[in-house]
Amino acid sequence: MKTTKALSTIKEWSEEDRPREKLLLEGPPALSNTELLAILINTGTAQRTAIDIAQELLSQCGNNLVELGKQDLRQLQQVKGIGSKKAITVLAALELGKRRQKANSLEHPRLDTSVKVFEVLQPYFMDKKWEEFYVLYMNHANKLIYIHLLHSGGVASVQIDVRLIFKKAFEFPAVTRMIVAHNHPSGDLKPSEADKNVTRRIRDLSALFEIKLADHLIIHENTYYSFHDEGLL
Repeated sequence: MKTTKALSTIKEWSEEDRPREKLLLEGPPALSNTELLAILINTGTAQRTAIDIAQELLSQCGNNLVELGKQDLRQLQQVKGIGSKKAITVLAALELGKRRQKANSLEHPRLDTSVKVFEVLQPYFMDKKWEEFYVLYMNHANKLIYIHLLHSGGVASVQIDVRLIFKKAFEFPAVTRMIVAHNHPSGDLKPSEADKNVTRRIRDLSALFEIKLADHLIIHENTYYSFHDEGLL
């Protein structure tokens, strides 16, 4: 019985099935996550194509790009066919994606709902396994002026020096409103007593300096808790 030789490299595929050629013919949006990742991986091994390697890499992350973004160099190299150079290329591409999202958030949008605030802040907390605390400074029309990383701490919590929030605010004369936000790496969005206390302290000092505290968000991946929306501000 006649058998067909297995195709072992991308170069042996028909042109429309090759990721690079497909990108040239149809544009980047036409490619699957596997195909885009295969372009970054570039070459396969004697036994596996770059597509095979990309599929395994995505599979170990549950085919979830957010989870892929949490992988470090060592974890990426656990997939057979990914050495340090390929792992570095993948990490660099993922980091560029995150920075692009952050750049979009600096276009001074109007932050008049918690959803808009979350959309701006989500890239800042992406893949973080420790708590960070940010302050968003705005003008009277809720237009974003500046995003400030106030503190970064351990897995459990951060220690906030509230005075530093207002020290930074005074650098921007147009600031009349602000929003604070931090993440809960555990995934539990329920505010702790410490969260409530620091919110009250900021709110009380805000009144003294005539800078309104508009909201406090607690964020985890694709979800958030808003003090304002829950009637706590």
